[in-house]
Amino acid sequence: MTAKEEKERIELLQGTLDLLILRTLLLGPAHGHAIAKAIEFNSDDVLQVEQGSLYPALHRLIKRGWISFEEGTSENNRRAKFYRLTAKGRKQLTLETGKWDKLAGAIARILRPAKQGGKS
Repeated sequence: MTAKEEKERIELLQGTLDLLILRTLLLGPAHGHAIAKAIEFNSDDVLQVEQGSLYPALHRLIKRGWISFEEGTSENNRRAKFYRLTAKGRKQLTLETGKWDKLAGAIARILRPAKQGGKS
């Protein structure tokens, strides 16, 4: 990673990676590398998911019952775990998305307050 890329890198808030994984798996089962690449692609490469963050998050989500996995073979003929969203995970995704929307709205109101009475 170049110095410029390092400077522009955005650190994810705790719990945000879990939300992004759940949202990615809503589209269907995927192995870890594919999940990371989907998050990177869908964020226009703003969000980079490191293996050191991804796999602990996947294990955490399995432990909570939000995702499950099956052994399989990846597109490059390697053994891989394919992660799948569970019914409990779908409910949690809805809940977490609502929390995220509320948080993002609150932050936006602080960063860009509405003009009051003609004052800025």
